[in-house]
Amino acid sequence: MMVRITLVQGDITAEKADAIVNAANSSLLGGGGVDGAIHRRGGPEILAACQDLRRSHYGKGLATGQAVATTAGRLAAGHVIHTVGPVWSREEDRSHLLASCYRESLRVADELGARTVAFPAISTGIYGWPMDDGARIAIQTVRSAPTSVEEVRFVLFDAAAHTAFETALGAA
Repeated sequence: MMVRITLVQGDITAEKADAIVNAANSSLLGGGGVDGAIHRRGGPEILAACQDLRRSHYGKGLATGQAVATTAGRLAAGHVIHTVGPVWSREEDRSHLLASCYRESLRVADELGARTVAFPAISTGIYGWPMDDGARIAIQTVRSAPTSVEEVRFVLFDAAAHTAFETALGAA
């Protein structure tokens, strides 16, 4: 069965889903954008879980394109899946790393038994990935990834992002 893809304009921290994906930085210790919002709204349990992961498995931080799950703290979601998106580069094609964020997040979601997963538009904020290209990679990767997840919900911050994802979804 093919995964159902839905688009929502709104705040990912308010989503009720089995898992929400955090566009984290490699430190896993919170930051700006979606990352900061998830840590603020989810509370100290998320940071504590991330600190434990750093101590036990990721001393140098989580690698770009990888994903790992923690508690969702006070969020409505069951889990937070943290993934580290690539910084966009004009000189180097890092598309495979962005695609890996989506694939690895779905793999972790499958391990958790998650049926619904909410994603932000990874790397399209302060990491500078062009929205149209980021949307295309996101939709194509989710469509082609082997997963038991039933619904992938892209929770998009503004109308421009929503439009870019609508266009990518129509083209896929």
